[in-house]
Amino acid sequence: MEFACSHVVCNWRPESVEARSGEGGSPGLGEPLRLSVKEHMYDNRIAVISRSVPGIMPPALPPRQFGSQKPHPQPTFLPPLPSSLPSLPPPLPPRGVEGQGEQSIRLKANVNVLSLSVGRLVDMSRASGIQSTQSPVKHCGRCSAALSSLSSVQSTQDTAVWQCEFCGLQNNLSTPDLRVGSKVGPKVRGAPRGRDVIYLPRQTDQDYENLEDVMVVFCVDISGSMSATSEVSPGNAMRSPTYVSRLQSIQDALQRALSSMLQTSPHRRVAMVTFNDQVVVYGDGSGVPVSLRDWALVDSDYLRQQGQQYNTPHCIAESYQHLSLRVKELREHGATALGPAALVSVAMASRYVGSKVILCTDGRANIGLGLMEESPAPFSSPQSPYFYRQLAHEAANSGVIVSVMTFEGTDCRLAEVGLLADQTGGRVNIVSIGTVATEIQSALADNILATGVMATLLAADGVYFPYEEECNHRLVREIGNVTEAVEITFQFACKPDSVEDIMRRARLPFQLQLSFTTRDQQKVTRIITEQRRVTTSSWVWAGSLNMSVLSVHCAQLCARLTMEGRVHEAQRQLRAQQNLLKDISEQRPNPKEESIYGNWISTMTTICDDLITDSQGNSKINDLQASKSTPVNALSDEAAKVVYQMKRASSVDQSKGKQTDMVAL
Repeated sequence: MEFACSHVVCNWRPESVEARSGEGGSPGLGEPLRLSVKEHMYDNRIAVISRSVPGIMPPALPPRQFGSQKPHPQPTFLPPLPSSLPSLPPPLPPRGVEGQGEQSIRLKANVNVLSLSVGRLVDMSRASGIQSTQSPVKHCGRCSAALSSLSSVQSTQDTAVWQCEFCGLQNNLSTPDLRVGSKVGPKVRGAPRGRDVIYLPRQTDQDYENLEDVMVVFCVDISGSMSATSEVSPGNAMRSPTYVSRLQSIQDALQRALSSMLQTSPHRRVAMVTFNDQVVVYGDGSGVPVSLRDWALVDSDYLRQQGQQYNTPHCIAESYQHLSLRVKELREHGATALGPAALVSVAMASRYVGSKVILCTDGRANIGLGLMEESPAPFSSPQSPYFYRQLAHEAANSGVIVSVMTFEGTDCRLAEVGLLADQTGGRVNIVSIGTVATEIQSALADNILATGVMATLLAADGVYFPYEEECNHRLVREIGNVTEAVEITFQFACKPDSVEDIMRRARLPFQLQLSFTTRDQQKVTRIITEQRRVTTSSWVWAGSLNMSVLSVHCAQLCARLTMEGRVHEAQRQLRAQQNLLKDISEQRPNPKEESIYGNWISTMTTICDDLITDSQGNSKINDLQASKSTPVNALSDEAAKVVYQMKRASSVDQSKGKQTDMVAL
């Protein structure tokens, strides 16, 4: 787990809450959080009480006013200190810094952000030095936190009580969990010694799993529009210019991909499915193709059955010649039965965990399941997003990655079709005739490291996770398939009625419980427990902030809000983050990071502004908010591509000196 700030900041509030802060509440809760240029010591002792103890130290100065002339609420005073507390309060940041020329800003962005590099956490090849055990995980009976090295266990000769550091419940550890005979009382059996522990199942006599025994299904559009050509080399006095059709570029890209897999992965199974006004299943090319048309294109059960029962493809070493010949024979004509073809392809691939479906198309589905009507109204086809979302869920549960690529200059409703990739860990991209081969090779390189990945994140009681469905200190996120580059971020904050209690704690615990199934079908649980100091100061030192974590979180969150139709919220987040990164950059310049993350924010800002501007003419945003089930239809293909790629943004890999695929934006 990587945090964006060195401390937990308690006094951050959303704008709606800040407006009400200070009215009968705790002192300082209405104060803005400010960014300091100079390094200062955080105070982490018993109390924020320091700001307002009468007779000892005057209250902090009211915040500076920027732009607005509205008076800030005056801070209120806490009751006198209990006799058991120190006589002197913790030190405050120096007063009058504004007069000394030190810059300060109101920090509207929440800096309580943590990042999880899930791709690395589930990669068992990187876990050789991490403690592992076959002992069962011991969970709290209320919040399901796991017993860790940070847990406090009070024990006697024959009993032990663990008071959960997250919810406070006292858990009685049963007799089988105790080892009797210690001079200081019993010890807990299997109690973890480290803060990062991998729990493995007991060894079983499982069959050997061949990790190369996976399938790649090429799902290719051969509709009439694939005959459109583009100039690839200009002519001159001696010869005419050269034009290549979209289908020809796909054929060339597939031939290259087949040759590459023959050399690098000869045992990999490869199949092909094409679609126009019918779906043709070629498999490995050695058998008789199966054609699905008419009523079959609207029968999901029949299509799924045909995919699952089709002859098992041979490995590419045996089927290369057959597939190569089938690719050469492809001809373009007819409509676009994209939905049925995608369903058949996913059904075929689902027989092998870790398989891939690479979907190439140049037009919107206009026949069969998942069809998209031609009407320009953004919500004219309410069933199509549901179909692709359900199919994506089915693929993810089967451990199948779906990558979607469309051709530039077309309208494929990428926002809807892209759901297949977004929910399965695949790629979404718009290609040209000259780049389609490279994009297919990149999609082939995305190997699944784990499937069925589930992340449970716990914080101390009184903390919650904004923008999540449940306002709780326990968050469960279903991730599904995970490839190497997967990184997810969360932000957390303190509930208003819990701020005083949290401020009296020196540290807050955080725990990640990551359960997943490896490619060799081993079920693993990895538990990481950390604690973070709590700052009671209303100042945050710029050097304590991690720019990359904040920026990746901003990109992912704003993309997610945009896809959900919450464009105004995304726009507010972008403004706050933009101001924060600007101030950090002024104090800790890093041109490389500034360029990358600045481009992300600028791109998302443009998309949100365009959507909001467009809403003034046709009320798209109102429609988005009124119809949460289909918000993605308002996005153009270009915007959808960027938003989907932003959702899988990841940090710059400083150690290798190179950047992830998101940096290209």
